[in-house]
Amino acid sequence: MNDLSYPIGKFDLANFNDREANLRTIAELPSKVREAIAGLTESQIDTPYRPGGWTVRQTVHHIADSHMNSQIRFKLALTEDEPPTIRPYHEERWAELADSRLPAEVSLGLIDAIHARWTALLESMSELDFQRSFIHPETGSWTLERALALYAWHSLHHTAHITRLREREGW
Repeated sequence: MNDLSYPIGKFDLANFNDREANLRTIAELPSKVREAIAGLTESQIDTPYRPGGWTVRQTVHHIADSHMNSQIRFKLALTEDEPPTIRPYHEERWAELADSRLPAEVSLGLIDAIHARWTALLESMSELDFQRSFIHPETGSWTLERALALYAWHSLHHTAHITRLREREGW
């Protein structure tokens, strides 16, 4: 796809209905992001993936922020008696905070840890667990199956932002 905002297309559940593939995507994300930024200079890491978009650095930090929130949402859905209403956050504002200017390696370590724990949790879940849900105040009820699909897409989406930038720039 040539859409710089959605290089793999917008999220479509029909394209992410294979649980095993989604689990693999979550498990593999840390190595895929490391591979995507390997060898980039600081100047390249501070290049936006599209005009008006986040830099590669901000994108890596966003992945850590977003996936940390998602893992917590899974744990809430698995441990609350009623589907919890989660708290959304302003990702665009988070991307402007000082911690999003730290070296990308800081968030790469966090992504490694989050995904190790999240993968262990996901692999332990039963069929009934995947049907548990949480409520997003802006988008409604989400089963954990659907949330897994969204975050598999999210993993590929942001990795593609970086890899497509490298392709366009010849890095």
